[in-house]
Amino acid sequence: MAFKHLRTALAVAGLALTATAASAQFAPEQPECIAPANPGGGWDFTCRQVGKSMQDIGLISKTMQVVNLAGGGGGVAYAEVVNKRGDDNDLIVAASTATATRLAQGAYPGNTMDQVRWLATIGADYGVIAVAADSEIETLPALLDMIKNDPRSISVAGGSAVGGWDHLKVLIAANAYGIEDVRSVKYIAFDGGGEAVTQLLAGSVQAFTGDLSEAKGFVDSGDIKVIAVLAPERLEGEFAAFPTAMEQGVDAIGANWRGFYAPGGMSDEAYDAWVGKIAELYGSPEWKDIMAANGLAPLDLQGADFEAFVADSVAQIQTISREIGIIK
Repeated sequence: MAFKHLRTALAVAGLALTATAASAQFAPEQPECIAPANPGGGWDFTCRQVGKSMQDIGLISKTMQVVNLAGGGGGVAYAEVVNKRGDDNDLIVAASTATATRLAQGAYPGNTMDQVRWLATIGADYGVIAVAADSEIETLPALLDMIKNDPRSISVAGGSAVGGWDHLKVLIAANAYGIEDVRSVKYIAFDGGGEAVTQLLAGSVQAFTGDLSEAKGFVDSGDIKVIAVLAPERLEGEFAAFPTAMEQGVDAIGANWRGFYAPGGMSDEAYDAWVGKIAELYGSPEWKDIMAANGLAPLDLQGADFEAFVADSVAQIQTISREIGIIK
């Protein structure tokens, strides 16, 4: 059960490509961002932070309306956009590696990546594995030993569907630690990282798998402790205190890109404008500060380059999913 494609597919930090030019002609009349999960998770963070920042620096003149549309690991939102909002020029939708994962696994019935238009990325978010602050578990090997010895004793919560990106992250770590049947790992899916952490704090589950931006607020409040970051080396600044899986002897890396797609029937003028606005935001000092504060790594892809990247991610994740038996 080899994960030979992991590094090319998932260790995306540090990539950089030039932005496409914005169209100065189009301005959204009622800008809207769909977050395909409940409040508190990574998609919700993406919509709200980008919408606020765009307005703050004058890229949009009106407040971005954020609509939470949870379900199906993003599938409910995807179907809504494809089937009902296909020509909406004011609409963008938060997406991530989780979106590519579900598309790769055919989990959005009847939907494919070419039914929408891929806009741009705003960074990459490293995966984390965390436990409640008062948990006796202090290290990733300690957690994985408990899973190895008695899989039923540990439930791991995440904000993606079964087989989705949060689930894959903990399976990657389990595989790297020598747990041969990773399907024995007990994973419980919730509609967003915020809800998953709530269940962790309630004692319903023993661990959380998510992304750094999702976990940060709960770390700051003293509710959870991060026992592993799935990064090649320790992050900088306030995140330097978090140990990596690698330094604990678990060869697991997972970076979650964050970005946006748009309705497939969006006009070229609106599409070019949104691509340009996101690119301009990404290049701003304000966004660099937000990336640093939330542990986002560099990932700068727009338009056709981003679409090609998503297509490659889908292909790579299909390979990984077959290797672990999630799809045939």
